[in-house]
Amino acid sequence: MRKIKADASAFLLALILLLLGGGIGFTILALRSDPIEEALSGDRVIRTLFIIEGDKKPLSSYVLFYYPETKRAAIFDIPGEVGLIIQRINRVDRIDTVYDPQRVSVFEREIEKFLGVDIDFSIVIELENLGKVVDLIEGVELFIPAPVEIYEKDNIILFPSGVTRLDGHKAQRYITYELPEEDRELAHFRRQRFFLGLIKRMGEKAGYLKQAPVAQIYQELLKTPMDNRTRTRLFDELAKLDTNRVNIQSVGGISREVSGQRLLFPLYDGNLIKEIVRQSLAALTRQMEGAVSERVFTVEVLNGTVTAGLAGRTADLIRGFGYDVISIGNADRSDYEITEVVDHSGYEDMVKTFAEIIRCQNIRFRPELEIPLQNLEYGSDFTLIIGKDFNGRYASGE
Repeated sequence: MRKIKADASAFLLALILLLLGGGIGFTILALRSDPIEEALSGDRVIRTLFIIEGDKKPLSSYVLFYYPETKRAAIFDIPGEVGLIIQRINRVDRIDTVYDPQRVSVFEREIEKFLGVDIDFSIVIELENLGKVVDLIEGVELFIPAPVEIYEKDNIILFPSGVTRLDGHKAQRYITYELPEEDRELAHFRRQRFFLGLIKRMGEKAGYLKQAPVAQIYQELLKTPMDNRTRTRLFDELAKLDTNRVNIQSVGGISREVSGQRLLFPLYDGNLIKEIVRQSLAALTRQMEGAVSERVFTVEVLNGTVTAGLAGRTADLIRGFGYDVISIGNADRSDYEITEVVDHSGYEDMVKTFAEIIRCQNIRFRPELEIPLQNLEYGSDFTLIIGKDFNGRYASGE
């Protein structure tokens, strides 16, 4: 009798251990099989590619980097005219040449190589569906700095200046209209403002978009390899970011004509954009106190050499790393041998991070001056004085 009870107890214990082990194993397997949960549990930056597709080509492509721990994000705008050596076709061409609506992953791989990072998720919104999404979230609010008036045969486009809410049809027109005098950067900036407004509005309407009747319509408007649960969790997270404090960085480069088309060739053979991405990821995950974590530091760039235009070119480089260059000019003299950075902010870690961009070891820390409020003038956080040791990218210190 005792043996039977012992056997029964042993069997019950074994069954409990088996169920417990199975439950743990199932949970681990579930986390591994759910990419969004794996990303959130891993305390890392989530990388999502958003594509607005028009005529079966990317009208706009954005990679959004989001760090759940701090609820901070960075966005990179990848223009379709970026010129690269496309190995699949063995020639220099636009990055969007490889885009295929049926095989978006091929385009995604090119962007991964270009930025030097892996992409976790991708979402494609066709232009027609974009209008439906905007109507579903009851419009996208934008600030339009100057009125737009286009009068052509069967094509009248009117956008008043100021804050306005675009419905689906107007949103489609806003990101697709073309002006002869509008340069590439302004056109990209306009689309970037719309994308930020779209992400913001989707976050505001996150609860509404999860309601069963709405969710069924919504999920059909987005083309993505994610299942509905993963997509919902991702957008729940993105709803937490403050888009008013997120800047979109455009890929910079030199425009050249190749085989009858204008291509944008990234600076330093594409190595600069990879370094900018690395710096941005480090900034997202860096723990800082108070308002410093959201602050955009300002820079004054002064040319301390006889090389004309060096301050302007260096300012473009600095802007690429997310700094606000508020002043460009000549230093007090033109015979600086060594490049130096002068700190006015009082944030020692931040000025060192800034100086690392150009490998400058010569940093001077200047205490903040006590200035009467009535005479307070907005100045820069850092002053960069370019010396003869600067080769246009790095300072050698020699």
